Amino acid sequence: MLKHVRGRKVRLEGFNNLTKSLSFNIYDICYARSQQSQLEYLEYIDEEYDSERLRGIIEEVTRIVDAKLVNLTTQDYDPRGASVVALISEDDPIVRDSKVLVSSETSIVGHLDKSHITAHTYPEFDTNTGLATFRVDIDVSTCGMISPLRALHYLISCFDSDIVILDYRVRGFTRDTRGQKVFIDHDINSIQDFIAEDVLSDYLVYDINILSDNIFLTKMQKKELKLNDYLFGPDMEDLEPIERKRIRELLKKEMQEIFECENF
Repeated sequence: MLKHVRGRKVRLEGFNNLTKSLSFNIYDICYARSQQSQLEYLEYIDEEYDSERLRGIIEEVTRIVDAKLVNLTTQDYDPRGASVVALISEDDPIVRDSKVLVSSETSIVGHLDKSHITAHTYPEFDTNTGLATFRVDIDVSTCGMISPLRALHYLISCFDSDIVILDYRVRGFTRDTRGQKVFIDHDINSIQDFIAEDVLSDYLVYDINILSDNIFLTKMQKKELKLNDYLFGPDMEDLEPIERKRIRELLKKEMQEIFECENF
């Protein structure tokens, strides 16, 4: 169950122009010993999380946050990776000179009507260690009454998430009917307030929150490492106990380095 988080009853003078931005980054890690298994892992990821799959995820996020999809563009990259950029609106979509430009290296969002969602995938592997990592970045930027936090539980459930890094920030201000500035329109002490407790129980979680500046960071790392869930390819069968132990330690070190953003 989600923790009870109340919104604020605020009578506004005009449009709620607070900007709420959520950055959602996940890492899925596996071990593929041979070069052939590593290539097969990348092909599997490319098929499993291609632009059409990301498109479906973004369309569902749009529905969950009660927004309207104005425009959506997708791109699959050669040799790996995919991007999706969506323009969303709180009210009936009215687009004025909107333009989306996508290149092979990045996605650039030009003149948007109100809000947008972007998704990018980054599969990679290390030929020296056999470690393969899939990363997906999803950014949801909204204004008005739309809250990107509503989609958190769904996004986490969409991916095999070993590491999850979440940034949320509220920017700008709106005015109430007395002319007082309102810098945030909902109660929040931590991003964890918006994640189901049964999901949180599977992770080691910690926060860095600056409440005075409406900046919130939550990092999550899977507590339990079931080795068979991280082995990819037919050459992983009948591993000796000493080799299983070596691979387990290699995976744990990789996860810890990503979680701490530091090489050990």
